[in-house]
Amino acid sequence: MMQRRRDRRVLVGLAVAATAAIALTACAGTSTGSTPAADDALEGRGPIQYVSSPDASGAAQETIDAWNADHPDEQVTWVELPLDADQQRQQMVQNAQVEGDSYSVLNLDVVWTSEFAANRWITALPEDSIPFDEEIPATVEAASYRGTVYAAPYYTDGALLYSRSDLLTAAGIDAAPQTWAEMQDACDAVLALPEAADMSCYAGQFDKNEGLTVNFSEAVNSAGGSMSDADGNPTVDTPEALAALNFLVDGFESGMIPREAITYQEEQGRQAFQEGNLVFLRNWPYIYKSLSATDGSSNVAGKFDISAIPGEDGLGVSTLGGRNIAISSFAENKATALDFIEFFTSREQQEARLALSSRAPVFSEFFEDAAITEQYPYLPTLLASLDNAQPRPKVVQYGATTAAIQDEIYAALNGDKTAEAALADLQEKLTAITAG
Repeated sequence: MMQRRRDRRVLVGLAVAATAAIALTACAGTSTGSTPAADDALEGRGPIQYVSSPDASGAAQETIDAWNADHPDEQVTWVELPLDADQQRQQMVQNAQVEGDSYSVLNLDVVWTSEFAANRWITALPEDSIPFDEEIPATVEAASYRGTVYAAPYYTDGALLYSRSDLLTAAGIDAAPQTWAEMQDACDAVLALPEAADMSCYAGQFDKNEGLTVNFSEAVNSAGGSMSDADGNPTVDTPEALAALNFLVDGFESGMIPREAITYQEEQGRQAFQEGNLVFLRNWPYIYKSLSATDGSSNVAGKFDISAIPGEDGLGVSTLGGRNIAISSFAENKATALDFIEFFTSREQQEARLALSSRAPVFSEFFEDAAITEQYPYLPTLLASLDNAQPRPKVVQYGATTAAIQDEIYAALNGDKTAEAALADLQEKLTAITAG
């Protein structure tokens, strides 16, 4: 088993290196500050802190409670950060920059892992601590930097299109849209129905935060473009990127996307669809549980379906999402932190959280188990989405990169800039970031 894991890590390292080669960065090997070496011994036992965004499902808290019940001298305290992903990252970065020891175990967006590893803010994990060779390869790659795994994959994510199957059927539409034009046509037919009065067509995540970076990246990839070329140069001022941005800008101008969606993060979109206000919604798998609730909290239970997101000329390309769990380089009691991560990301805990939160496990066996997929029918669609997913830029300067994307794309969606001007300015900003 140890040799297989060593072989697996070599393959992961090659894949990560290839991904890093096309990232928007010219300084991927730099680190800052007098931070500890990445291979510091994981020593020390005692209380630790788990640092994460809120979890409305209660699933993560149940895992923590189970750990605490069996470890009276190594209790885990949850440090709850804001729901907004950019604010989460900012607080974790600030703690790392002052080498604070109040954050032990970090719940990281997959795209932050390279940045935190490059800056030596997180510590490499022992090669035999997690069964990496048994997990979906893309999740291990997203937890790695320069051939070394720095975090344990927690859950994985790909974009799904949620649709009001009852209204599509009533409008005579028997298949989910595969293109943006088909989605518009489906909306025109549905919104002509009396029972669809006051509904809107489509929404994603368009608030000025990380969700906007994700949605724009997906649109570019789904129009046949890319965020960077093979040499790592930004490629956002292209006909493909313009087609992607125009799809979003025109959607707001025409009303296909409701004006209030400019404030939508994941939860606001979920609420709008769950309340019956949208025909289509782009979101992550975690909302499936809430949409399916039969306790009266969902107006769409039994009335929706899931499919791959549409693109310009065919099925779209999802952004790879998900979360990784890492150990802060400045934490005390790292031995306890490692044991907790092994427990937190175990098969048993991932299966339990799937039942409570719809968070997709990182072990492929869950996607292939007939009993599980019958209960969670979105899993095969999600696996197909993951097979085709593209990462956001894996860069050390990720904060500056995503801020530039958000500033320019938000300005275009709000009508403060033309799509052409926004992309030209974004190209210039990203080129400067790449130059270091």
